[in-house]
Amino acid sequence: MMDLILWRHAEAEDPQEGCDDLARPLTARGEKQAARVAAWLDRQLPEGLRVLVSPARRTEQTASALGRKFKLRAELLPGGTPQELLELAQWPRAKGTVLVVGHQPVLGQTIAQLLGLQASECSVRKGAVWWLRQRQRLDESETVLLTVQSPDLL
Repeated sequence: MMDLILWRHAEAEDPQEGCDDLARPLTARGEKQAARVAAWLDRQLPEGLRVLVSPARRTEQTASALGRKFKLRAELLPGGTPQELLELAQWPRAKGTVLVVGHQPVLGQTIAQLLGLQASECSVRKGAVWWLRQRQRLDESETVLLTVQSPDLL
């Protein structure tokens, strides 16, 4: 059994012409969103999980709210693919839990792919968490959605 938790970065400053997109920080509202979701996650997460984070400033700030060690991975930068994300997380071969803090549209594309949805991607709100589990059922493996948490509802 493996759990994959996908956490979209919280609300960030709007892109500015001539500014580096990867340097955009969270807004004050985004910092509050990250703190709310991190508090919820902290109560749910098992020990020994791996946390993988895009090196964009807004994702680093979101992950930092959790207060756990994390690894920055360039594969999670905007423009990445679901295949890169799943390979990095070692889905579904790894055991335990992996938390990925990243961006749209790749998070939504990954969710749609894993759940076998007709749409090419799911809409993932800023700061939201989608928790998926890969499990064996008889001779088949299946992916189930355990929960979706939005910072505005916590």
